[in-house]
Amino acid sequence: MDLAFVLDFLRRLAANNNTAWMQAHRADYLRARDTFAELVTQVLRQATPIAPELAGLTPAQVLFRLHKNDRSQTDPEPYKRRLGAGLVPGGRHALRAGYFLALMPGGGSWLRAGRFTPTPPELAAIRQEIHYDSAGFHRLLEDALLRSHFPTGLDMSGEQLTRPPRGYAATDPDLPWLKLKSYGVGRLFSDAEVLAPDFIERVVAGIQAARPWVEFLNTALLTA
Repeated sequence: MDLAFVLDFLRRLAANNNTAWMQAHRADYLRARDTFAELVTQVLRQATPIAPELAGLTPAQVLFRLHKNDRSQTDPEPYKRRLGAGLVPGGRHALRAGYFLALMPGGGSWLRAGRFTPTPPELAAIRQEIHYDSAGFHRLLEDALLRSHFPTGLDMSGEQLTRPPRGYAATDPDLPWLKLKSYGVGRLFSDAEVLAPDFIERVVAGIQAARPWVEFLNTALLTA
């Protein structure tokens, strides 16, 4: 599996992010996409014994499009600079927490686990679960195995409320977490790590470490 070719293609795409270049290099794109699909297939195969809810997922269900769907008028680039997949029960767009794998050169490859940009009802359900089971929430995020794979813990850098969410007091000890609008952990991989022989094993180990956290979120989302 030639992941070096995938990183090289994405490097070249970043330097030539336009439709004419992509049309001229479509064969390279298809080769890179198929290689990434093979990577995802192997990750799913190895992860299913420890995360059986991922059983039956196919690359067609989990791979994200390379073409941007949300490009603004100020964004001249029609393509993402990464190849990504959402390993989520029901497929990449399912309203569930799951695992997200992406390859992007220059140390931008990642594994993320959680529910990102949830809907308002989902946010309400997650906040309620945190409020009801604060001890469990913090225990999961401080778990030694989780932190060994995701050392920065819960991502607090994204968009969040400026005031307490409705129904929660300004003195709530969990207010910093209740104000978040996404709930996930993540880690980056260097290019050398992506190309190392144990890359798939490291991704699968990260999925295993994050599974209790993902299950916590999905328990909450059952009420959304």
